[in-house]
Amino acid sequence: MAKYLVLIYGDEREWDSMSASGRQQLAEGHRALVAAAGGAVLDTHELEPASTATTLRTDAAGRPTTTDGPFLETKEAVGGYYLIEASGLDEVTGLASKLYEATAGHSGVEIRPVVERG
Repeated sequence: MAKYLVLIYGDEREWDSMSASGRQQLAEGHRALVAAAGGAVLDTHELEPASTATTLRTDAAGRPTTTDGPFLETKEAVGGYYLIEASGLDEVTGLASKLYEATAGHSGVEIRPVVERG
């Protein structure tokens, strides 16, 4: 079994302006993934908007400094994630495809294997 991080990206303005039926579709997709995955979902959370992010970068002198906001200016931001244990990419792709964001025009889902060392 391997662990995969499922990152959910989208346009925060689109999420904020969703209709009640759109919000219901979104919630149903998340419930469907959790129901299908069961105990394979190791962790999941929705994230606060990108405007609440703090970015840590190195200044010209090599010292870490913080700035408010996301690292990059972009329309799409990470809105949430799942950490899933699965037998392979096909399994986790099948689970992630249940998410509304996998088919909505303003969003997407990125799946990345987790590196485990030790």
